[in-house]
Amino acid sequence: MRSLTSFTRQVLRRLCPLFLILTSSCNPKADLTVEVLSVRPHDAAAYTQGLLLHGRMLYESTGLYGESSLRRVDPATGEILHQVDLPAHLFGEGLARHGDRLVQLTYRSRTALVVGIQDFAPLGQFSYQGQGWGLCFDGEHFIMSDGSPVLTVRDPSTFEILDQIDVTHDGKPVIYLNELECVGDEVYANVYHSDRIVRIAKETGKVTADIDASGLLSKSERLAADVLNGIAYDPESETFLITGKLWPKLFEVRFVP
Repeated sequence: MRSLTSFTRQVLRRLCPLFLILTSSCNPKADLTVEVLSVRPHDAAAYTQGLLLHGRMLYESTGLYGESSLRRVDPATGEILHQVDLPAHLFGEGLARHGDRLVQLTYRSRTALVVGIQDFAPLGQFSYQGQGWGLCFDGEHFIMSDGSPVLTVRDPSTFEILDQIDVTHDGKPVIYLNELECVGDEVYANVYHSDRIVRIAKETGKVTADIDASGLLSKSERLAADVLNGIAYDPESETFLITGKLWPKLFEVRFVP
């Protein structure tokens, strides 16, 4: 979501044990970790909010007021092939594809921007209540996060709420659900303030795997970077591309025991 100062991040890390006791929202023992298959360049100035792969191209939503954008990126080289900047009053958030359209959330503006996937030309917009964080499309519906333990299932034509998914881990709600990726009957979600990704069963909302994605950047790279954020699934190779806010690298990974 938003940019954090170094001091704020340190405070949140110290509070994590308390959050874990109450909500299972920090970094409990992981079921899975990441196996790095390749490392690619990523724009270190990109405050990554949404990430998806389609037609061998990477589509990325970036955030921050006055710096938000929608991009088409070569996933192999990190080259930005096409970019449209958002108006300065909009903070870009999650991103999902529905057919030949891209839908980009905004943080507090309660507006989702709808554009054509080829030229990013405006096609309309949706309205919603509350904050926009992450978004994915499961082949039938949009699934959206807002930082709470509840994911909303939305109509792809109207964006109206059809259902909700209460996400729990060992019976406790999981807060700070952020960027999302829909894969089959499961949803992968970054957990904000952490290097953690959770795999969620759509039908039950239960976390079926806790993934530790820490240690991907060097200590020097971490100094200039923010948190892990961004998950894109490649169905051809059955691998994932993951990165973070202000990260200089994009990682091709598998999630393994």
